[in-house]
Amino acid sequence: MTAAGGESGVVRRKVLVTGASGFIGFHCLAPLVRLGYDVVATYNRGAHPDVEGVSWVQADLLTPGAPAQVLKSVKPQGLVHLAWFVEPGKMITSEDNLRWVSASYELLREFHVGGGERCVFGGSCYEYDWRYGYCSETITPRTPDTLYGAAKNGLADTMLAYCAAAGLSGAWARMFFLYGPREGQKRLVPSVITSLLRSQPALSSHGMQIRDYMHVQDAADGIVALFASPARGAYNIASGQAITIRSIVEGIGEAMGKPELIRIGALPARANDTALVVADTAKTTAEVGWQAQIPLQRGLRETIAWWQANFVVEQNR
Repeated sequence: MTAAGGESGVVRRKVLVTGASGFIGFHCLAPLVRLGYDVVATYNRGAHPDVEGVSWVQADLLTPGAPAQVLKSVKPQGLVHLAWFVEPGKMITSEDNLRWVSASYELLREFHVGGGERCVFGGSCYEYDWRYGYCSETITPRTPDTLYGAAKNGLADTMLAYCAAAGLSGAWARMFFLYGPREGQKRLVPSVITSLLRSQPALSSHGMQIRDYMHVQDAADGIVALFASPARGAYNIASGQAITIRSIVEGIGEAMGKPELIRIGALPARANDTALVVADTAKTTAEVGWQAQIPLQRGLRETIAWWQANFVVEQNR
């Protein structure tokens, strides 16, 4: 669904973004506004961030009937659904995954019934069978071994099948490992940065796990590019680059001038920790025309700068 704006008499297409006050959703807002969409964003509790050109709607989408109420009020032509329970340490096994599956079904159905035209839902690399390491949309089996991954995987299949049966244009954005401004402090990159800001040791496992890490703004730009395209089906939104956890942790230490505070091997690795998880991004590049743009070194510098400016505020929330 393309946007039209800036000319007298031309109607700007309205897009509803769920989870817009969260890590990924927030970074999708400005790119959508720049493309000319009329953006309406949901938030659940507390104050929402101010983003020029964005209107906000407060809603707890897990409340039965809330998705229908929001959609009837907003009447969007487009939907970017990113809201989910993602608290570190809890998201993998939380029963909230089941609640979000149910709420997402309701959101999809009501969006279609209300005349929606184009939707993109947020997925995860946890849908894949990580024993294969290299994750391709068309080749790699999807046999997740976590409740979170199973919930996302089941929703992906049902969402895309519903879109096909209903004649609704829809795509599934499968995201990998992210970092960047506004990330939860308990996650890898911010936990290292904030430890060093306190001049405390930053603890890590052996760090030889190989992952596909990408700046959150790249991920958001990829989601927006997918939404603005006619592409249907599932697409990896990732860098396609392999890097060790150790390289990231040590890179932060060097960039902050505190390499002596990095403690590689101080934490035990999980017994079932997979050695390699990297995305195949060829399909996304070919069919959506998008690829990641922010090099890791630059992205880490920008993330460190954000935490240096916001750490006092963030730690008191």
